[in-house]
Amino acid sequence: MLGESLKQLILFITSDLELQKTARNVLCECDDRVGIHFVSSIDIARDEISKADFIAIFADEILPQAEGSEFLNSLANSKRTKTVPIIVLANWADRDIKRQALKLGAMDILSKPVCPEEFYARINSVLRLKACQLDRKKQVYTFEQEVQVRTAELEESRLDIILRLGKAAEYRNEETGNHIIRVGCYSRAIAQELKMSQEFSEMMFFASPLHDIGKIGIPDSVLLKKGRFNSAERKIMQQHCVIGEEILLQEPKGLKPFLRWHRDRLIRKTLVNPVLKMAVDIVAAHHEKWDGTGYPRKLKGEDIPLTARIVALADMYDALRTVRPYKPAYSEAKTLNIMEQVSAAHFDPVVFFAFKNVLEIFSAIHEQLTDDVEQIEQNEVAELLL
Repeated sequence: MLGESLKQLILFITSDLELQKTARNVLCECDDRVGIHFVSSIDIARDEISKADFIAIFADEILPQAEGSEFLNSLANSKRTKTVPIIVLANWADRDIKRQALKLGAMDILSKPVCPEEFYARINSVLRLKACQLDRKKQVYTFEQEVQVRTAELEESRLDIILRLGKAAEYRNEETGNHIIRVGCYSRAIAQELKMSQEFSEMMFFASPLHDIGKIGIPDSVLLKKGRFNSAERKIMQQHCVIGEEILLQEPKGLKPFLRWHRDRLIRKTLVNPVLKMAVDIVAAHHEKWDGTGYPRKLKGEDIPLTARIVALADMYDALRTVRPYKPAYSEAKTLNIMEQVSAAHFDPVVFFAFKNVLEIFSAIHEQLTDDVEQIEQNEVAELLL
């Protein structure tokens, strides 16, 4: 049985003993490459096909039967057998049967009485076809593996660039080291809890780290100030949303000369990055509030993009849990208490409900990606809620 399982199997549907003898004699010349199963009826053939994979099916005198046409049609349309060659045997003068067999999906016709040399040629053709199919499968598999590796490398490269870009804003104001990574993880967790698509959730992970990229354009006198902002400073600081949006929307100055140099306008299509398109909404609106009292445009409710509503919550959670120039790190209990107090004004209630459902995930992310700083409880939170 083990030896036969390693052979390439052919199913032969016939009750003709002389034909079976011819087939066995021919197969003896195939150097044990092929195993053959003989069955005498279509019902038995169906059972064999359900249990084993065959590289070819030889069918003798089945079309005159009432169910012969349906059987051939089912083989040609089944996912399991549609690539399996079907060779119909018919008397040399039965032209109608041969024509019908080809219409029903048979690959070839063998005339009876069968010439051993012709039968041997068909077997070899089947073996060559199977070898080509296997080679094609290997090529496709190898190509798919290469594509997966290349895609993973591109994803890592894209993430690396985005994180470094997001880090540029953090670096200027000495933001907590893993803040942008945590916000990305938090945002993805909420998106998944909201049953958003995998593509949307993964893009949230890539796009949300850019939420504060506009801080690059804020003067040091404001950005690096220790303590609370006065009214004028607060207005300047709030411009980081507008600045960030402009950074992501404006055409890079060197792009047009680059395209002219390449003389290929179509290359522009490859530069449309869906992550950056999502990041524009996040950067512009992550400080908007559900009740319309946020900035910079005082958007309200569902006028605020969902991506920005998610990041607004993730950003506040992380700001409360970590040390900032104007406050210490707060415990999870105190953080949740503060967020509950402001949730009606600040957050989309659906997003806030999803957040509470994944609070354990948030805690695990915070612990695993901690900045390893001393946490001190105090009561100052006013600056966070601006």
